[in-house]
Amino acid sequence: MNTKVSIAGVEFKNPVMTASGTFGSGMEYGEFVDLNRLGAVVTKGVANVPWPGNPTPRIAEVYGGMLNAIGLQNPGIDVFIERDLPFLKQYDTRVIVNVCGKTMEEYLEVVERLADTDVDMLEINVSCPNVKEGAIAFGQKAEALFAITSRVKRAARQPVIMKLSPNVTDITEMARAAEAAGADAISLINTLTGMKIDVERRQFVLANRTGGLSGPAIRPVAVRMVWQCANAVAIPIIGMGGIATAEDALEFLMAGATAVAVGAMNFVNPYATIEVAEGIEAYLRRHGIEDIREIIGCVK
Repeated sequence: MNTKVSIAGVEFKNPVMTASGTFGSGMEYGEFVDLNRLGAVVTKGVANVPWPGNPTPRIAEVYGGMLNAIGLQNPGIDVFIERDLPFLKQYDTRVIVNVCGKTMEEYLEVVERLADTDVDMLEINVSCPNVKEGAIAFGQKAEALFAITSRVKRAARQPVIMKLSPNVTDITEMARAAEAAGADAISLINTLTGMKIDVERRQFVLANRTGGLSGPAIRPVAVRMVWQCANAVAIPIIGMGGIATAEDALEFLMAGATAVAVGAMNFVNPYATIEVAEGIEAYLRRHGIEDIREIIGCVK
């Protein structure tokens, strides 16, 4: 039985990876998850300098998921290269680095610093709703997405994945812009913008007022958008948004995703990624499917 998938010439042992921002760089999950069993680890966003993130409180539970307004807190590219990358390279798994920035130059600085490292792919985060500068401008306007994708592709040595925002009128317009600018793949969806109000205190629950909604509540939206993009572009898609079980992941694969990423569920169940990978294998055996590629995009 073959569970291998390929994205932009990079082969993954299985289609299951982590969603950026929910798994750190793998160190926090090492005692729960054998990273060798994952298709890839997608790191938390890495910026050119350390970011403190947003003020607290910045996480809130909601029905069917959670809101977060972390604001991409991270220690910066220097710490990532010195500490996190050597840790990840101990394992037989692909490493995808999520790159964040507030300006074109900040994104490019990180991309250029990673050019000579042993990183397999780059995921460019132009769609985080919790960072007011940069992400909104780049992730919600097709022209801006085209511009940053083009510049990143010229600077990058690794294949480039553009992470798309669902907070747009037409997701296929964004997918086509990324493809036209040379993106090797796209990943979607990032979080939906949401809000929670404490009615007793009559105040916003999050200091940032709004946050990104993730978890099972967003999965039907994510599956629909992945299906739309799979029918709009030819480049591979990494699907994510509310995956908790193998059945959830299979929905994305059947909708046209080549791979899937498990995000918020890592906070609920640290074994989630492994359980999803094992569940996909069990499904293939149960249905006598020899190659996982038989089910990718099988729903037309």
